[in-house]
Amino acid sequence: MRGQVLLFLSVLYLNSVLGQVSYSIPEEMPKGSLVGNMAKDFGLDVKRLKSGKARIFNPDSEEYIELNKERGVLLIKNRIDREALCGQTTPCALHFQIILENPMEFYSVTIEITDVNDNSPSFEKNDVRFKISESAVSGAKFILDHAVDPDVGSNGLQTYKLEPTDNFVVKLHDHVDGTKNVEMVLEKPLDREKHEHLSLVLTREMSFEISELAVKGARFSLDSARDPDVGLNTLQTYKLSPTDHFKLNMLSRPDGTKYAEMVLQTLLDRENQEEHKLTLTAYDGGDPPKSGSVRINIIVMDANDNAPVFSQSLYRVTVPENASKGTVILKVSATDADKGTNGELVYSFSQNSDVTSSMFNIDSHTGEITVGGELNYEKVKHYEIDVDATDKGGLRDTSKVLIEVTDVNDNAPVISIISLSNPIPEDSAPDTVIAMLNIKDLDSDKNGQVKCFISPDLPFKIKSSSTNFYSLVSDDVLDRETTPEYNITIRAIDEGSPPYSTNKTINLRISDVNDHAPMFPQPFLNAFITENNSPGMSVLSVKATDKDSGNNARISYFLEDSQLSGMSASAYFSVNAESGEILAVRSFDYEQTKEFNIRVKAQDGGSPPLSSNVTVKILIQDQNDNPPQVLYPVQTGGSLVAEMVPRSADVGYLVTKVVAVDVDSGQNAWLSYKLQKATDRALFEVGLQNGEIRTIRQVTDKDAVKQRLTVIVEDNGQPSRSATVIVNVAVADSFPEVLSEFTDFTQDKEYNDNLTFYLVLALAVVSFLFITCLVVIISVRIYRWRRERLFYKSSGNLPVIPYYPPLYADVGGTGTLKQAFSYEVYGTADSRRSDMKYSQPFSQMPRHKTGSENITYSTYNYNYNYNYNVNSSCFSQRP
Repeated sequence: MRGQVLLFLSVLYLNSVLGQVSYSIPEEMPKGSLVGNMAKDFGLDVKRLKSGKARIFNPDSEEYIELNKERGVLLIKNRIDREALCGQTTPCALHFQIILENPMEFYSVTIEITDVNDNSPSFEKNDVRFKISESAVSGAKFILDHAVDPDVGSNGLQTYKLEPTDNFVVKLHDHVDGTKNVEMVLEKPLDREKHEHLSLVLTREMSFEISELAVKGARFSLDSARDPDVGLNTLQTYKLSPTDHFKLNMLSRPDGTKYAEMVLQTLLDRENQEEHKLTLTAYDGGDPPKSGSVRINIIVMDANDNAPVFSQSLYRVTVPENASKGTVILKVSATDADKGTNGELVYSFSQNSDVTSSMFNIDSHTGEITVGGELNYEKVKHYEIDVDATDKGGLRDTSKVLIEVTDVNDNAPVISIISLSNPIPEDSAPDTVIAMLNIKDLDSDKNGQVKCFISPDLPFKIKSSSTNFYSLVSDDVLDRETTPEYNITIRAIDEGSPPYSTNKTINLRISDVNDHAPMFPQPFLNAFITENNSPGMSVLSVKATDKDSGNNARISYFLEDSQLSGMSASAYFSVNAESGEILAVRSFDYEQTKEFNIRVKAQDGGSPPLSSNVTVKILIQDQNDNPPQVLYPVQTGGSLVAEMVPRSADVGYLVTKVVAVDVDSGQNAWLSYKLQKATDRALFEVGLQNGEIRTIRQVTDKDAVKQRLTVIVEDNGQPSRSATVIVNVAVADSFPEVLSEFTDFTQDKEYNDNLTFYLVLALAVVSFLFITCLVVIISVRIYRWRRERLFYKSSGNLPVIPYYPPLYADVGGTGTLKQAFSYEVYGTADSRRSDMKYSQPFSQMPRHKTGSENITYSTYNYNYNYNYNVNSSCFSQRP
């Protein structure tokens, strides 16, 4: 069976509640049955259901309804029993919301469950027994238990039928609340002797008093009157007065005496007249007739012929839900016209009210109804109780008690988070929905009206989107770097007295957005590095900070490409991308480049990335790696410059000034001048700072013409470096005197220069010849030793000796050499001329013969005598 669909669409504030749709379906639909196509009814795309993670919010409805996001339809999840879900409440409906995220939206759905006649009326007891006296009069009423039908409307209980109807009929009485009271009414008097099969109990009362149940024609014998007379004068007749209920019958005995019987001709009713007074008069036949009378007092004995009657057929009472146990809420009252034990009543709850009566108690004697359990308005708002009043004879009456439970503010609001976006980006615009809330108070009226608010100091606010639904939205610009998270306490308070409140705290985290570029502490930095550094040396570590977090704060460092001295900056420096350490790629020379200006970029890992720059000025620090350079006097190898000092020079006479420079800087370029050695130290001095050479005494005739000064120029570096300059000074008054001494001075200079060269050369040659001779001698010794051993071990078998020509001799197997000659070589240093003499060759030594072999031995002795005369520069060689 397809349900009817009622569709209502309405657009609400904030786009949170976008529509409402209602469906109507019968109960007991099988699992998987279609309820409705909500995607079509709401105008939603199925893709939106998937991307928005559509789901049903309402714990009470999730058990019965499910959402198929693939098709966008609502299906039956479990069988729905309307009676179990709603009981007698009509209409019966399920209310829930469908929640979507990104953006946050929700749709209200109402599903009405219609009743199906799936329940039969039933009595609590299958067998009901009554004890009814056979004297019960027609019209006597007996209350029957109600039947219960869980269905509602036309499917509910409609009528009753009683079978058989020989003695009883059923009457229905409608109550104000629409329920029906069932009575069984006696139509015909009962006779136990005839109808024993009815299983009724008949109670007969015998007494001297007349029961009000006495039937018509009941006879009561009266005592006979006595009359001593006889004949006509004796007792003749009786007369009874009044005769409203009784009449008198005259009867004669066999002996002729007469007696009277009082016969009931009208039914007695004790409730109308409890006592009857009669007069019985006896008359004789005399003349005048005489009479005698007696008073008859008839006491009508009560019979249980009246059922109890409640003062009200329907009682209404209200009771607060916080009423304590034992609180009297109502007193019911019934009356019984009977007397004595027949009028004693017992109050009780009807058997069909066991569930509700468990919450209440009734005093069986007084009819006071008290609270017996804990009332809860939110669970049960009203109770219907049938109260019976029963007399001792089993007659009873029933009244209905409607107990309305009034609400008391005993429930605090309940805050439920339907959906929460956590974390939210810090660049969220104002009015961004953060959470959807459902706030309910189970109380009613003002006790259930809720106000919701948060702290005004927070950049958020609460907006009501629909009944019981609220939205938590942003109210200001968020900044994670200022406040990375918020503890939002939502306070819901009802309007009861006293009010109840509930707090719920949401820890909302703010996610980072790359809105901050890396920042250096200073826009300009200075670094220092000493020249002649090794490649890869650390210059400086730059450090930037980023207020963002995560990848947005992960900083990488790069060297910006620029030109330094005509080359790319990367040819001089490199930057570690992770640490920001600046490394020197090559060695630097202060004298070539004194500073560099580079730019280092710090870039974060955000998308898109943000960056900033810092300018680093790298200053090359000087190192004392250059010696001083003498500019004056100029040192040349071809000519000699000399300063001339007249012999008449006074003390402090300025001879010359040594001028030197150092390409280093700072202290490394501070020069000092010292006189290292001089021909006459007592004659000259050098200025420590200015390098001026001055006389320190009067020049005399005894002073030599040639003066040689060695001046050392030292810088102030650590360690210090120096340069030496030779200053030639001629003490003379005329140039011819200076020239005559200048030639010898030149020869001495050449002599000193050559002397060092020849000493080193001679040492090298001597060392080489010594080692060579030592190797040759050892080799010859070993060779001869081996030949002698071979000769003596040959046992007559002599080796063949090769033949050598007369002009050649064996020299250790290294080759042949013609007969030696003696050479004499003479050489001079100045004249560059050499003489060579050839001497005669040595004579050949005689040959010795042994046995049949002729062995020729040639011995050549070479004796070399080396004489190195430094003064004459002569080298001789003699054998």
